[in-house]
Amino acid sequence: MSYLVKLVMGLIGTALLVTFVGGLSHSISTGFAGFWGGFPFMVIAILVCGMAIYDYWDECVRKK
Repeated sequence: MSYLVKLVMGLIGTALLVTFVGGLSHSISTGFAGFWGGFPFMVIAILVCGMAIYDYWDECVRKK
């Protein structure tokens, strides 16, 4: 796969994942669970999104 295709497809996939997990975290925190009920999930979601962004950078952006 060419560098440009890998860069664009990785960015689209990572953006979709971060958007979905962020929206899910927001929905849980503002819904029935409240802020403190959704706080543990929010922390986990932030860590997962950070790992996904690092993996995108490591696989697609960084030249080896």
